[in-house]
Amino acid sequence: MTTRRAVLAGAAAWLAPGARAAEAPPVVACPAGRFTGTRTGKVATFRGMRYGHAARFAAPVAEPPATLPVFAQRPGPACPQRGKRRPQDENCLTLNVWTAAGANAGLPVIVWIHGGAYAFGSANDDVTDGTQLAARDDVVVVSVNHRLNAFGYLYLGGVDPDCGASANAGQLDLVLALRWVRANIAAFGGDPARVTLIGQSGGGGKIATLLAMPSARGLFQRAVTMSGQQVTVSNTERATERARAFMTACGVTDVAALRGLPAERLVAALDAPDPFERSPLYTGPVLDGVIIDRHPFSPDAAPGARSVTMMLGGTRDETRDFFDPVSTEMRELSWETLPDPLAAELPVPIPPSLVIETYRRHLPHASPAEVFYAATTDGRSWRPQIEEAEALARAGTPAYVYQLDFASPTRPGRGAFHGLDIALLFGTFDATDAGTGTGSAARALSREMQDRIIAFAAHGSPGWPPYRPTQRATMIFDAHTQVVRDPRRWQRLLFAPYPYTQPGS
Repeated sequence: MTTRRAVLAGAAAWLAPGARAAEAPPVVACPAGRFTGTRTGKVATFRGMRYGHAARFAAPVAEPPATLPVFAQRPGPACPQRGKRRPQDENCLTLNVWTAAGANAGLPVIVWIHGGAYAFGSANDDVTDGTQLAARDDVVVVSVNHRLNAFGYLYLGGVDPDCGASANAGQLDLVLALRWVRANIAAFGGDPARVTLIGQSGGGGKIATLLAMPSARGLFQRAVTMSGQQVTVSNTERATERARAFMTACGVTDVAALRGLPAERLVAALDAPDPFERSPLYTGPVLDGVIIDRHPFSPDAAPGARSVTMMLGGTRDETRDFFDPVSTEMRELSWETLPDPLAAELPVPIPPSLVIETYRRHLPHASPAEVFYAATTDGRSWRPQIEEAEALARAGTPAYVYQLDFASPTRPGRGAFHGLDIALLFGTFDATDAGTGTGSAARALSREMQDRIIAFAAHGSPGWPPYRPTQRATMIFDAHTQVVRDPRRWQRLLFAPYPYTQPGS
C-alpha cells in the first residue's frame, strides 16, 4: 500500500535540488518527455501536453517523445467551433494533468471528457479545472482536448472511400489520449490499471461510444456518464447525406477542395440545416463497421460496456438549461399550445395528449411550462439513461445510478439543471458557469459527491447498491442524500412502451 509519506517523498523528487516546494515549478520525466508545469498549493498542473497530431479528416498519429524539455504551462487550443473559446486550432490534440502525488504513487486516475455534444467544448474551461479535485490527494485528474464537429465527426467515407476515419476521428483522438495516459500517468502519480472516464452531456455520449470501439478495450476500467448517453450511433446512409449537405454549404463538390478550405469556412457551414432533424447540421459518431462495429447499447450492452463498471447519472431538471424560463416562449406557453413543442422535443412516438394528461393528473398544480420541463427531461434526457441501465442490468454487469436534485441557488427557475453536477464534482464553485453558489450546502454536497466518485474510481463501488430491475436503486444527491428505489416510477412506466430513437442516429 502506498503511504502518504511515500507520496510526499515522490512529490519532493520533482523539485530542483535545494529548492523549496513553494518556489520551484514541478518537473516530471516520463516516456513522453520531460515536462515542467506550475504549482498551486500542493497541486502540480501540467497543461497543453501534446499526445498526437491530426491531419484534417484523417486518423490521428501519436506525438513522438520530446527530445527537449517541454514547458507545459499553458492550455492547448480547443478545436475550431462557434463561441468564445480561444485559442482554437484543428491540431488540438493536447491534454492537462493535475496531481498532488509523486511518481508511482499509484492513485486512481480520473480522465475528464468534456461535453458540448460533439460540436463544441474544451478541456480548459474554468468549471472543469482539476485543481480542487486533485487537492483531495486521492486521485490524479486528466482532461483531454480532441477534434469536434466536422473536424472530428463528418462521415466522408460515402463520398471518398479513402476518408473512412473521418466520421469517428474525434473518438480515435480519445483512444490515442488514453494510450498516452496508460504509458505516462504513473510518472504523475497515477495508476494506469485504475483509469475512470468521466464525461458530462456529449462527454458521456463519447464515453458510451468508446464502449462500442474495439480499439478502446482495456484502456479504462470504469466509466461515469453524467447526463450523457449514446444508445445508438448514426448509420452510414444518413451520415453521408449530412456530409453532402455540409459540402454544399461549404460550396465544394469534392473532398480535396474541402481539405483546402480555411477552418473558419467549415465552422460557418455547421449552421446548415440538418436533412433529418429540425436543427443545425448534426455531426456525431457513425457505425462504420470498422472503428465502431456495433451500437453501444442496442440491442444490448456492447461487450466493451460489459467489461467495465459504470455509473450513470443525471439531473432532475435537465431541460431547464435548454429553454429559458423567462423567455416569451415559455412564459406564454398554454395548455392549448403545449402539444406541438412537447412533441418536437420527445424522441419517442408517444401522443403528446397522453403525456399532458398523465402529468396533469400526477402534478395537478403544475403550469404548462412546468409540465414541458418535466416531460422533456423524463422522455428526452432520462429515458436513454434508463435504456443503458436496463441493458447493463440484463447483462449482469454492475451499474450505479444517481440523480441530482439539488436546485441552483444562483439561477432562479432553473432547478437542478443540465450540467449543475460539473462544478459539484470539481469543486469549482466560483467558475462563471457553476450555478452552485458558494454556500455551505453546495460545499457539503460537493464533498459528498467527490467522496462517492473517488471511492468508485478507487474500488469500483460508490457505496450504494447497484441498479437492478427488481429495485432500481438510485442515489439522490441533495441537501439530504439518500438511496431511493425506482424514483420517477410513473414517468418511467409512461414512456416505457414507446421505442426510443437516439437523436442524430
